[in-house]
Amino acid sequence: MSNIIHLKTPLQDNEIVNLRIGDRVFISGIIYTARDAAHKRLAALIDQGKDLPFDVQDQIIYYVGPSPARPDRPIGSCGPTTSYRMDVYTPKLLARGLRATIGKGNRSERVIEAMKQHRAVYFVATGGAAALLAKAVKKADIIAYKDLGAEAVMRIEVENFPVVVANDIYGNDLYREGVAKYKRA
Repeated sequence: MSNIIHLKTPLQDNEIVNLRIGDRVFISGIIYTARDAAHKRLAALIDQGKDLPFDVQDQIIYYVGPSPARPDRPIGSCGPTTSYRMDVYTPKLLARGLRATIGKGNRSERVIEAMKQHRAVYFVATGGAAALLAKAVKKADIIAYKDLGAEAVMRIEVENFPVVVANDIYGNDLYREGVAKYKRA
């Protein structure tokens, strides 16, 4: 049975060490959004030794390209995108202090090793529930790369944003464990 945990950002080390795969988590606070094109630009800045447009230390990046917001909402539908497309960039951000990412699908061995090394976790959000996930977003502002449209980096304020721990800091992988469990059955 998984735990239900409420976390506030920025994430703290004493919270991360207690997370285990399968834990259900409700996140409140600030989350940053970024997808493929933004990650490519962030990685280029790191390679050039330049500052990022926001401090990733102890923060969460959500892999999402939200749809346009209705006039009465801060954001449109905002379901997770497939995470492996960011795997080439993720270790560099984890080395800068990024504490967690949110997306869907499994991560590469390289990213899992980087999460162990830098004490970070990977959360998954439910695909297909984009409109429901948007209800947890209370405020959204573009902070970088406005020219990327839906893929611009946003600072979003969330309240009880629902996720599940798919990879913890110990190298455990919910996807591998799930496959192994059902192979035995």
